[in-house]
Amino acid sequence: MRRKDREISDLGEIESIIQRADICRLAFCDRGKPYVVPLCFGYRRGALYFHSAREGRKLDMIRNNRLVCFEMDIDQELIRSIDRCSMRYRSVIGSGLARIVEERDDMAEALDLIMRHYRQGEHHHHQSRDRGVNGKGLWILILPGSCPLIS
Repeated sequence: MRRKDREISDLGEIESIIQRADICRLAFCDRGKPYVVPLCFGYRRGALYFHSAREGRKLDMIRNNRLVCFEMDIDQELIRSIDRCSMRYRSVIGSGLARIVEERDDMAEALDLIMRHYRQGEHHHHQSRDRGVNGKGLWILILPGSCPLIS
């Protein structure tokens, strides 16, 4: 990172940004070309979880190259002056190895984490969990320890 004075290295602050972020942008490399997708996500102990259909471009890219990059940001503010514009924000950026989760218990755990992220403080009924696990979706996991910022 060029601006070390802006780098966030405290794990508690990093996790606070993750908890407040609404979207995680997940970037892939598809035959030498970058491809980024904004996704809903869940997080626990250094691992990011994403929902996906069982077929499609994301899964094809993971099968060809598991290396991914992600970004999430909060507190965006446009700074305007007479002679320039700038942005203030807080973000977490990292990279890791993606793994497709297909085991039923792991899928249920991933769904719980995603639901918990978006329903903070709310209790959700496990009927939706069963429906989500039995449905046509599966989950992508960014493996813990493969990201230097989140471990």
